[in-house]
Amino acid sequence: MAETFRMGLPLVAAAQAQKHVTVNEGLVRLDALAGGTVESVGADTPPASPSEGAAYVLGTAPVGDWAGQADAVAIRSNGGWVFVSPWAGLALHDAETGERAVYDGASWATGVVAAGAAGAATVMRVLETELTLSGASTDTGALIRANDVVIGATGRVLDAITGAATWRLGVAGADDRYGSGLGSAAGSYALGVSGQPQAYYADTPLRVTAESGSFTGGRVRLAVHVIALRPPIT
Repeated sequence: MAETFRMGLPLVAAAQAQKHVTVNEGLVRLDALAGGTVESVGADTPPASPSEGAAYVLGTAPVGDWAGQADAVAIRSNGGWVFVSPWAGLALHDAETGERAVYDGASWATGVVAAGAAGAATVMRVLETELTLSGASTDTGALIRANDVVIGATGRVLDAITGAATWRLGVAGADDRYGSGLGSAAGSYALGVSGQPQAYYADTPLRVTAESGSFTGGRVRLAVHVIALRPPIT
């Protein structure tokens, strides 16, 4: 069956019977790709109960109903799957992570804002975690990765903080880098902008430090906003 050059939409042949079948399949593909959102990126195993119209960017070793469709976009349609081969420059929103996934002609990459012909890329990410507070200070896991350039860190108090009227946000050795005197009530937030982009050369946790006391309770959601570099692939 003849298809369009880029999206692979099926074309109606002259004097074709049941034209609606071809047209409807093309509309299903167009709806998924032009809609711009997929459920996840990089999955290899089909979900147990996918919704009609749901789309997924497949990983490099798909199995089951997805076998042999590495890197394709899989679209659930009429109880089965429709597959679309990606092309260089195809960009889709990953609903699972909130990141933008771009196909560079060889593989999918997330968070890419600019890329070179040989695969070098500038990547922007927002990494989030929740933290239950206790003691004089509480650290996240290694939220900041080695060689990340941090442009800022933010936070939101989910459950009111007790034991300290205010708190600081930073890292070990600079525990107020991203804010101090921050509010303890639920809904209070931190908006910490780096004075200049701060490079980190080792995996680094964020640290929440109590001011004038120690934490006896409270829960915060923290996010670090980073730029990362990817070298050429070839």
